[in-house]
Amino acid sequence: MTVSLALQGAQEVGATTELVDLRDYDLPLCHGGEDEDYPEDVHALREAVGRADGIVLGTPEYHGGYSGVLKNALDLMGFDEFEGKMVGLVGVSGGRMGAMGAMHALRDVGRSLHAWVIPQQASVPQAWKAFSEDGQMGDEDAAERVKDVGRQVARFADLHTAREAMAFLRTWEEAAENPGGEGR
Repeated sequence: MTVSLALQGAQEVGATTELVDLRDYDLPLCHGGEDEDYPEDVHALREAVGRADGIVLGTPEYHGGYSGVLKNALDLMGFDEFEGKMVGLVGVSGGRMGAMGAMHALRDVGRSLHAWVIPQQASVPQAWKAFSEDGQMGDEDAAERVKDVGRQVARFADLHTAREAMAFLRTWEEAAENPGGEGR
């Protein structure tokens, strides 16, 4: 629910979004084996995440850390999926402290994968009170904070990819003319 809100924020600033729900993948425990040893769902997950310019990672906080399911999924991926990409963090917790421990740990993982983890993050403490039975967040301020993470990821990802495109165009414009001459 929280990641969906962040994706709504990204859509508000023009991003195309896709929700990658780990429950939709049959992921084995990461064993560090060769790629061909992993089932198709691992490759499908890598492809889905690899297509993104920006990524919002969301997790419940369990015992001061992020979920084991997310940890396993991250272990099954790597630089190909994350390097150079914008990453935003959102989390929920059952307690009053919020998901700060989980997001701090995810920030370290993002840096280890050479991703650009945006400074802004959103935590929803006491999630059991924050969401209604139909999944709507009752606290509008918290919902805006979560959406703003998505907005920031989309904006920074757009700026990052635009900078790369501009550098390519400058290189192209400065390149020597076709040495093959006219008519080729």
